[in-house]
Amino acid sequence: MVAISYEDIVKVPKALLHDHLDGGLRPATIVELAAEAGHELPTTEPEALGRWFSEAANSGSLERYLETFAHTVAVMQTAPALRRVARECALDLAADGVVYAEVRFAPEQHLEQNLTLDEVVDAVVTGFREGSALAAEAGTPIRVGTLLTAMRHAARSQEIAELAVRHRDTGVVGFDIAGAEAGFPPTRHLDAFEYLQRENFHFTIHAGEAFGLPSIWQAIQWCGADRLGHGVRIVDDITPGNPPVLGRLAAYVRDKRIPLELCPSSNVQTGAAASIADHPIGLLRDLRFRVTVNTDNRLMSGTSMSREMALLVEAFGYGWKELQWFTINAMKSAFIPFDERLRIIDEVIKPAYAKLIG
Repeated sequence: MVAISYEDIVKVPKALLHDHLDGGLRPATIVELAAEAGHELPTTEPEALGRWFSEAANSGSLERYLETFAHTVAVMQTAPALRRVARECALDLAADGVVYAEVRFAPEQHLEQNLTLDEVVDAVVTGFREGSALAAEAGTPIRVGTLLTAMRHAARSQEIAELAVRHRDTGVVGFDIAGAEAGFPPTRHLDAFEYLQRENFHFTIHAGEAFGLPSIWQAIQWCGADRLGHGVRIVDDITPGNPPVLGRLAAYVRDKRIPLELCPSSNVQTGAAASIADHPIGLLRDLRFRVTVNTDNRLMSGTSMSREMALLVEAFGYGWKELQWFTINAMKSAFIPFDERLRIIDEVIKPAYAKLIG
């Protein structure tokens, strides 16, 4: 089998379900926006700033990791800034060969300059629309769906859930909660999830990244999550062996085809896996869980969808067949209508990979 190069991976269509808007800014854009906002950065040299973000995220210090987001969020407090960041996000993903992306952000974190929640969402959705149009003109079409995130340590989840439903026809396709898992279980936001179910709206929940099986169980069985944000700790319910033995929760997740939004590089940074080679994605893929590959925070992890897939190729020896499998899994699990998902699978993804798989 001919080795798959990073350059080859860039050219094939990819689908992304777990990407944070405030974790994917261009360093040069941060520098420019910080100058406009009067915000002090660790350095104003774009390349050095990019390295600072990566080093801080890899430091093993939660405080330094969180500081990185303090800088990105600080420069995303006006409608023009939000619009620009979203526009550039769409363009960067499209240039990397991503044909479908769901990008999430927390509107409640962008109110320091007196924007309303609706104005924040309008700015981001407009930016995604502009970026998608420019990408199409450049010959790299992309469809971007927006997820609205509520912070699990705060008390605005019902308000953000209603905001998401209010914007469901203008580009918002789903809802999420994020933030520290320990001490902030998803059941604290049960009212919001029950509301979303009554409104026939999609949602994912950050669970099983830092905390473990209880957060996964609550996200699914109490809150009714359509997907698991990360969900990597489901491996704790699998007993090694030949064959491995699935516990009742792991078996339920696999049987129900509940998608796992795995983010290999990010999981290594946060300690959920020791290395890419040790990441449970290999086992979960072999056991045919609904595994998807994602970036999480492209700036902090210094990554892209192509890089994440290249790392998996290197660590597990995957070929085009496996990369197509991950991509179709993601597309099947997207929060857009079935006919749109099917069109992208049948008209974009499968034809491109068919030429490579033979």
